[in-house]
Amino acid sequence: MEAFLVSTGIVALAEIGDKTQLLSFVLAARFRKPWPIIAGILVATLANHAFAAAVGTWITGLLGPEVLRWVLGLSFIAMAAWIMVPDKLDEDEVQPLRFGVFGATLVAFFLAEMGDKTQIATVALAAQYEAFVAVVAGTTLGMMIANAPAVLVGDRLAHRMPVRLVHGIAACIFVVLGALVLMDIGA
Repeated sequence: MEAFLVSTGIVALAEIGDKTQLLSFVLAARFRKPWPIIAGILVATLANHAFAAAVGTWITGLLGPEVLRWVLGLSFIAMAAWIMVPDKLDEDEVQPLRFGVFGATLVAFFLAEMGDKTQIATVALAAQYEAFVAVVAGTTLGMMIANAPAVLVGDRLAHRMPVRLVHGIAACIFVVLGALVLMDIGA
């Protein structure tokens, strides 16, 4: 349960103001069909985060416990720094496709999430907790918590969100996780 809850919270906070949340706003404004967009985000996130968690699980078996502890601890601390860097969305990432709203969302969201903060966090969380299903479910729920409202209320929400504060909270959580891993507490 801890892996699920931590994964959900970390990703929901990390996603605020992230490139994929900005993509959610753009897709909502462009297509004005929230349910196919939300469905595309869900399917893209499940596929992307399942892959990321599989990589995290694989890394766990590849590295010894001491090396893994240092890699994970330092990765969480690096994520804390990275999350404080604001994202921007390039317009060419939102090209309409002939697959309709769902297909356009699925492809655009999957590609935008490749190498993104939340994908890297999913790798680290899966390696830390060794709980593939809980981490994928948690990170996917976190993405949906951040992105479904972005699709449903669009720009009205974007301008009122204290993004810097939310990123600061997420960064603090990553630092705490990194420190706990490095001190070998809670593992």
